[in-house]
Amino acid sequence: MKVGVTGILSQDMLKFVNNNIAAKEGLEIQVVTFNDWIQPNTALRDKVIDANFFQHRPFMNNASKELNLNLVALNTVYLNTLGLFSNKLKSVSEIPQNATVTIANDVINNDRGLRLLATNGLIKLKENPKQFVTQRDIAANPKNLQIKEVEGVQVVRAINDVDFIVSSAQTVALAGIEPNSMGEETAKDKKYALALVTLQGRENEPKIQKLNKLLVHPNVKDFINKEYKGRSIPVF
Repeated sequence: MKVGVTGILSQDMLKFVNNNIAAKEGLEIQVVTFNDWIQPNTALRDKVIDANFFQHRPFMNNASKELNLNLVALNTVYLNTLGLFSNKLKSVSEIPQNATVTIANDVINNDRGLRLLATNGLIKLKENPKQFVTQRDIAANPKNLQIKEVEGVQVVRAINDVDFIVSSAQTVALAGIEPNSMGEETAKDKKYALALVTLQGRENEPKIQKLNKLLVHPNVKDFINKEYKGRSIPVF
């Protein structure tokens, strides 16, 4: 079966499954890589692939509306932990007044970044905010943080230009830098964990169900823990 991905982690996990446990289930996985976050879903629509493994449920729900697709999330597998990283500061308590922070500007990751700032007590969001918060939903900003929004791929590159950034730990590692980590999401933050996704109506196909089962195999959990050392964590 063909499975679409955009990132190295999902690709590596699928290769691990294919090389180590899929054959016993009579399954062969072909990984199809894409360079953006739109094509893996349009490829489902066009039957180019059978499933994809690159998105979490909030992203999928938003993509379903934008692309007018009926997408279904199956098993949730792993979380790319989002964290606060700095080359200048060592802890949240060191963050000064008027500190500069860079976060991603897309709807989903902007929401996620602002919520992580709130979780760490750096800002307070309005009561009962809408589904995806923006800076307009900040009720209090006691440190007067200067929040700069950039394209997601630019966040890590800004680390030397600001006091700290909000980025996935794995992206930071792939960038080859070793900044101070000042607070990250944990396994309980399953909302943004990546899931296997397919088109509604295909979720019960035997090959898709086989892969869905194998992605939460104990050997996959061991692989994630060993390879990514907390930068990405299993949630099953």
